[in-house]
Amino acid sequence: MASRALLVVDVQPTFCEGGALAVDGGNAVAEAIAGYAANHRNSYDLVVTTQDWHIDPGAHFSETPDFVDTWPPHGVAGTPEAELHPALAHLAPDASVKKGAYAAAYSGFEGVDDGGASLAQILTRAGVTEVDVVGIAESHCVKETALDAVAEGLGTRVLGDLTVPVTAEQGAVAREAMAAAGVRIIRSTDG
Repeated sequence: MASRALLVVDVQPTFCEGGALAVDGGNAVAEAIAGYAANHRNSYDLVVTTQDWHIDPGAHFSETPDFVDTWPPHGVAGTPEAELHPALAHLAPDASVKKGAYAAAYSGFEGVDDGGASLAQILTRAGVTEVDVVGIAESHCVKETALDAVAEGLGTRVLGDLTVPVTAEQGAVAREAMAAAGVRIIRSTDG
């Protein structure tokens, strides 16, 4: 029998309206994910959150960002903006990974929990074979997490209505890349 995890990617104030690297619709997606998780918790064997948790990510941060490879400082470890979004206060994840301390780290699979276990190790230990990916931003960290999940051999779905891209154009490109890799993109109501 398949074991499914919900991966909640980078739902942090830093990526929502008012944050350092805000994505339009971030706060609404955070609220929608919180509602979905509360109503569907029994559909998942494991719920895992990821967070950008930058200490010194080198050239990832720039005073003159190009918004392709370099970005304004965001998700700075230990700041309120790097914590999980307040909408997720009642999520009670089974595991949490932090990524990007000293590197860009777009994928949740680049993160580790407080004990040093990687996301892949956490999922393997729990016997997870399938994942649903939600979060911010579809065009960047959600996409990279989903692509890495496929590479790990996991059946991977992105719940398209529970994520938001940086721009519509970047979202379209991300969805094409994910679909080409075997990611199923569905609505949360179709699961």
